[in-house]
Amino acid sequence: MATVLTIVPSTAWAGSFRIYDHSASATGQASAFTAQADDASAGYYNPAGMTQLRGVQFSAGTTLIGGGFSFQNAAGTQANGDLRGSVALPPPSNLYLTANLKDLGIGSSDSTTVGLAVFSPFGTLTRWSDSSPFATATTKAAFELIDIRPSIAFRPLPDLAIGLGADIYTFSGSFGEGQVERQFRWPGGLGIPAGTGMELNGRDTAAGFNASLLYTPLRNEDGLPLVNIGLIYRSQATLHLDGQLLAGGTHVADARTTFVVPQVFTGGIAMWPVRDKDQEWKLELDVDYTGWKSVRNLDTTLSNGLTIATPANWASGYTVMIGTEYKWLKPEPLPDWDVALRAGYWHSQKAIPDQTFNPAIPDGDNHAISTGVGFMCREKGRFLGIIPCGGSDKALSPKGFGVDLAYQAILYEARTIAGNLNPTVNGTYRSTLHVGSLNLRVNF
Repeated sequence: MATVLTIVPSTAWAGSFRIYDHSASATGQASAFTAQADDASAGYYNPAGMTQLRGVQFSAGTTLIGGGFSFQNAAGTQANGDLRGSVALPPPSNLYLTANLKDLGIGSSDSTTVGLAVFSPFGTLTRWSDSSPFATATTKAAFELIDIRPSIAFRPLPDLAIGLGADIYTFSGSFGEGQVERQFRWPGGLGIPAGTGMELNGRDTAAGFNASLLYTPLRNEDGLPLVNIGLIYRSQATLHLDGQLLAGGTHVADARTTFVVPQVFTGGIAMWPVRDKDQEWKLELDVDYTGWKSVRNLDTTLSNGLTIATPANWASGYTVMIGTEYKWLKPEPLPDWDVALRAGYWHSQKAIPDQTFNPAIPDGDNHAISTGVGFMCREKGRFLGIIPCGGSDKALSPKGFGVDLAYQAILYEARTIAGNLNPTVNGTYRSTLHVGSLNLRVNF
């Protein structure tokens, strides 16, 4: 029978670390994009929305995340943390490709679109001082998961679209550490000197699925949506993280833990009070539910027969997102361009209880304020003043070039931890993050 190791309390692999920002067009609206989903990033936000896209559309972008964390306990001892630098490197990035099958010459109906999306749905990268009061809980942590999502969307009815896709979760050295990793200082025991630098790591690949819909109950005279209702469900997936326990860089034992990627439900409604040939104004409300309750424990089993018992008991929670976009279509100063201004706000609930909180993820209730701009060049315009934006009738020739920019401030409410399984973790945590997003788009 395996021995339960309790000398290392609160050994968490990760925490409430969902990434909501997967394109600058959505980030500028605090990710309230589920019901709009009208560019290639629909591959993440709502694959059913891909049916709104014609031709072939490509988008690639990145998200720069900066900021930091602070801690102070009842004795007045302080510590500061960051993202292993002024910004998290490599930054979470995204890539989208969609293709309408009729526009590719496949079939006679324009109601079917396929897509491929690659993005980072969950992730963290944190660093605290090796001399912090809670160094036996964590000093560094990384969990940079990527999702490869092929999907297909079709319209069984003129005003109803359905999307289906697979989610392949994995790790890659091109997108971070290439594994789950947590470093900490050994408290002593089992023949390992106290203060020794320890590391737990692991990696795996797992699969889940997603299903989505987009319903348009009201359109304008040009057939464009005035009201959209969007829904997407993302299933659970189980990662069996196989790796090692290292002491001072020396292999101690093989290690395995299990992390359940939570199921997620997101629903949204978008309305266009103004939508004509000159201007478009959208308002959207999204509600997102993340089923963190699936993370009950993060016990680590070692090949030497020991088990590091790690209760988690996370709680599911909601995020409410409100976003708006005002777009000028071919304004007089820029007749070959569309120009968009965006803004948004979200409130998100914490998932990790005080008892099992770990500074690897300083989780807490948070608020985000976002703003952004977008530019799409078409027809006779020139992108960057050099590249012709369109005007060619040739198949798969560019019909438009776009750039989207966004800034977001994520403000965490101060959180005081008491009664933690590792008493050194008890204290008050404050966190502020700054997010900058950039996406480049090409429509063919």
